[in-house]
Amino acid sequence: MNRSLYLVSCALASLLSVSAVGQTPATSSSAPAATQPPNDYSKPDTWLCRPGRQDACAIDLSTTIVSADGTLQREAFKPNANAPIDCFYVYPTVSLDTTGNSDMNAGPEEKSVIRAQFARFASQCRTYAPLYRQITLTALRAGIAGNQVAIDRSLAYNDVVDAWNYYLQHDNNGRGVVLVGHSQGSGVLTRLIVAEIDGKPMQSRLISALLLGTNLSVPKGKDVGGAFKSIPLCRAANQTGCALAYVSFRSNMPPPENSRFGRVQGDGMMAACVNPAALKGGRAKMHAYLSNGAAAATMPAPRQWVLPAKTIDTPFVSAPGLLSGECVDQNGFSYLSITVNADPNDPRADDITGDVVRDGKVATDWGLHLIDANVAMGDLVDLVAKQAKAYTKKKRS
Repeated sequence: MNRSLYLVSCALASLLSVSAVGQTPATSSSAPAATQPPNDYSKPDTWLCRPGRQDACAIDLSTTIVSADGTLQREAFKPNANAPIDCFYVYPTVSLDTTGNSDMNAGPEEKSVIRAQFARFASQCRTYAPLYRQITLTALRAGIAGNQVAIDRSLAYNDVVDAWNYYLQHDNNGRGVVLVGHSQGSGVLTRLIVAEIDGKPMQSRLISALLLGTNLSVPKGKDVGGAFKSIPLCRAANQTGCALAYVSFRSNMPPPENSRFGRVQGDGMMAACVNPAALKGGRAKMHAYLSNGAAAATMPAPRQWVLPAKTIDTPFVSAPGLLSGECVDQNGFSYLSITVNADPNDPRADDITGDVVRDGKVATDWGLHLIDANVAMGDLVDLVAKQAKAYTKKKRS
């Protein structure tokens, strides 16, 4: 899949990040064309990732570290075959299927988003990522054009619930689990947490819920309440049973009034923002893993990360100190504000890609939704590592 097409896919996915938990766009029909039978998640091909397989999570995640002075260093990636915890991932809207809901055949788009958002967690946990019959880009594009397309929101959600229950019955064996999602995936997971985990016995096995690119409702000035009744926001690295959520914008392009991200409905409520690099608040350097394009001929050429140009052949780049982030609450929006710490006097690149661009202009209402996961991937993985240690210690005591 062309990288630019993948980025557009993720952008369109966010149209459902709120509606996935109950609201329906006026431009779409939520009535399914026909009742669909449930998936059989005992079949290997209903999963993108499962432990011990050569699948979408068993891929090259090597990274080139680009220092401010232009020095390059290669960072290898190694999964943990003996990981003590599990991670369960629900991906955003990326399906290019021509129907309102996707089929159960994994395309390159589903595999690409695994590489970008989830596979790196294999260094800390056993990875589980089910296929599900999500609402497609076809339906979203039709909706934008004002056309009616039959979609079945319950089908997407029920698939994830079925996969979750299969995992609990056949794989979990009492292990702690981290939930990971983005955009539509975060919306589906939010709904699952409300129905299946919050205030129920399974909550004792929840290490954390990483709900990226979604507007998670919390009372202003509080860490619990709103969407979840008994699951607080994560405020310490050794805290378990908590949730982390944010939407990201450039610090010099804050959310405009028409942005769909960073605010929620309800008096006294706000969109949760937890910075993975600074759980208690404040500004911190971000440990980002940014895409370097790919070797396929259909991909655009990778950006020049240093000048004079040097060959970088890894799929990811990390640029220590280039990005910093801080959760801010201003003008009615709560979001992760990302600053690019450019230095024109050093040889390293002074900007990143990740904006949504329409007709050659940056669509500021989308923020950095395309790279919500990438800007903090290293911080998220590090947090899961610390939470896993805390959970394991607590369980043994």
